[in-house]
This record gives sequence, C-alpha cells and structure tokens, in this order.
Amino acid sequence: MLDDFFTRAILAGIGLALTTGPLGCFVIWRRMAYFGDTMAHSALLGVALSLFFSLNLMVSVFVVAALVSLILIVLQKRQGLSADALLGILSHATLAIGLVMVAFMTWVRFDLIAFLFGDILAVTPTDVAIVWIGGIIVVGIIAWLWRPLLAGTVNVELAEAEGMQPERARLIFMLLMALVIAIAMKIVGIMLITSLLIIPAAAARRFASTPELMAVLASVIGAAAVVIGLFGSLTYDTPSGPSIVVAALLLFIVSLLPRPGARTTDIRSRA
Repeated sequence: MLDDFFTRAILAGIGLALTTGPLGCFVIWRRMAYFGDTMAHSALLGVALSLFFSLNLMVSVFVVAALVSLILIVLQKRQGLSADALLGILSHATLAIGLVMVAFMTWVRFDLIAFLFGDILAVTPTDVAIVWIGGIIVVGIIAWLWRPLLAGTVNVELAEAEGMQPERARLIFMLLMALVIAIAMKIVGIMLITSLLIIPAAAARRFASTPELMAVLASVIGAAAVVIGLFGSLTYDTPSGPSIVVAALLLFIVSLLPRPGARTTDIRSRA
C-alpha cells in the first residue's frame, strides 16, 4: 500500500503531465524551447518577489512570467535584436536578479534547492487540486485555440488572412505557459520545468501521424515518465524531480529506436 504522500505525488505529476503534453507540442512545433527556459528562469524572480513582499508564491511567479512574455513581445516589435538574443537577455537577467534578491534577504530562510529542482513528494492535497483544476483550464483553452494556434504555427500570414487572429492566440499561449510554470515549479522545480514540456512531446513525435495524436501521446508519455520516475526515486532513493526527467529521457531514447515505416509529425513542413 502506497503512502498518502506518494499517492499525492503521483496524482500531481500525472495532472501536470496531461497539461504539459499539448503545450509541449506547440513548444516544439514553434521552436520555442529557449522561450520555455526563459519563462522558467524568470520564476526565481517571482519567488524572490513573493518572499520579499509576502505574496502568494504561485501568483507571484505567474505575474512575473507573464510580464516577461509581454516584455518579449514588445521588444521583438520595437528592437532590432533577434528573438534568441532577447530571450538570452531576459532569461539570465531575471535569474540573476532573483538570485541577488534572495542573497540580500538574510532574514528569510528557505530551501533554494527545492525551488530549483522541485519537491513533488511534499505536495499537499491543495496542491494536487490546483494542478488538476489549473490543468483542466489550460487544456480547455488549448482545445478552444487549437485551430488558430495550429494555423499560426504553419503559416502566420495565411492564418491572419483567414481571420484566425494568430497573434492573439500566441499571446494567450504564452500566458498559459506562464500559468503552467507557476503550477509546475513545486513539482519539478525551476531548472527542470522545460524538460517536462519538451522531452515527452519530442518522444511522441516519433509515434504520431497527426498533431492531435501527438498531443495525446505526449501527455501519455509524460504521465508514464512521472510514474516510472517516482517509483525509481522510491526504489533507489534518488531526487524525485530529476528522476522524472531521467525517466522521460529514457522514453525519448526508446522512441529513437528504428521503426519500420515510422513517421514524424512536423506541421511546419506542411506549410
């Protein structure tokens, strides 16, 4: 019989995996992996502000990540720097500012490692509820925006011509990323959030023939990685967050094995 804390960890991890699956597919299709890292790094600044002003941690992280998204959009339109350069600046700047703020707050004692690498075994029933409710909201919005997001990924100009408002869909998608990062921070940590977005989706790409199937498979693979990683962590006494990522990596390696007639899903190639 599993302990309550382990059951909660599995439920929270599976709920997160079901949410990150569809998001991760768009991250891969839109080549936004570096953007995911930037959002994740900005979470530490959100943590620092939360501690300094005694704010709700999840709300603070979401607000900071959302602001970083908006700043990126504005700078992309007004500055001559490439997206990669802007992401690099924002990513390392927010991470550095967060670390400096934490260093100055000598009156606050907290576990920085838990924020960086997560502590899924410490989730509470409230955390589990937040993960599932937030996940349902995120997946529901993704389903609502699926067509304009997909069309904007393939060809922005064509999507605009058809009145799908791809820029609005892109903005909402970035805000959803901020929300998921705020939810996921406690589970896999700031440094490993992006891996849960990218690796399952990358593994699913080898088995899917349609975008919709890839999104479903990414969620399934992510959930499998959570279960395998947590049981591996329990068996070998390894950190839970990194164990989940290692399990996802192993599943990705399995997906690379040669398969007769295998096809990959790259919707950009259809443009």
